[in-house]
Amino acid sequence: MGKLYVVPTPVGNLEDMTFRAIRILKEADLILAEDTRTSGILLKHFEIKNAMQSHHKFNEHKMVESVVNRIKAGETVALISDAGTPGISDPGFLVVRECVRNGIEVQCLPGATALVPALVASGLPNEKFCFEGFLPQKKGRMTRLKILAEERRTMVFYESPHRLVKALTQFAEHFGAERQASVSREISKMHEETVRGSLTELIEHFTANDPRGEIVIVVAGIDD
Repeated sequence: MGKLYVVPTPVGNLEDMTFRAIRILKEADLILAEDTRTSGILLKHFEIKNAMQSHHKFNEHKMVESVVNRIKAGETVALISDAGTPGISDPGFLVVRECVRNGIEVQCLPGATALVPALVASGLPNEKFCFEGFLPQKKGRMTRLKILAEERRTMVFYESPHRLVKALTQFAEHFGAERQASVSREISKMHEETVRGSLTELIEHFTANDPRGEIVIVVAGIDD
């Protein structure tokens, strides 16, 4: 029986790719990629020429059985996403779950994820935190925010740049305008930036300065 490797990829800087990750991708019989065009650039950079197949949120349900069967037949499969660790706000959970259910060994390499550097750089308490990822866009969003208004741990969110000001405004409405927070963008890239302050200050900043790139918002929990 083969094995499934979950392989993190850089969130922006190719120099963050580990030697072990490169070796496993070169040895894998099949690489499952969220977007073959994006991953193709990464693989070409590291001279990795192994077979690659799309594995994203629109086809992962259909693909799981065939992937599991290939691993049962002895193949080694590596799962990657466009950036960061697969399964963290990216496809990956379904195939990992099915491999576990079928007694297939799953190994997840340590590596890049945007939430940890954003949390540490925020300057907010990080001994305990909750990761919310992307909040629901419509149904359930307000309900979730009402619940999180009582959260005592530091909260971490992912958001797109064009929805950032709207999200910060909703946070201010539910958590209080003076709640401390930070916004990190373009982590590990040339224009990496972390802006810290109250939610009001962050709203003012990003209203005046159009945000670009991948966004991580870190918000302090409610005070005791």
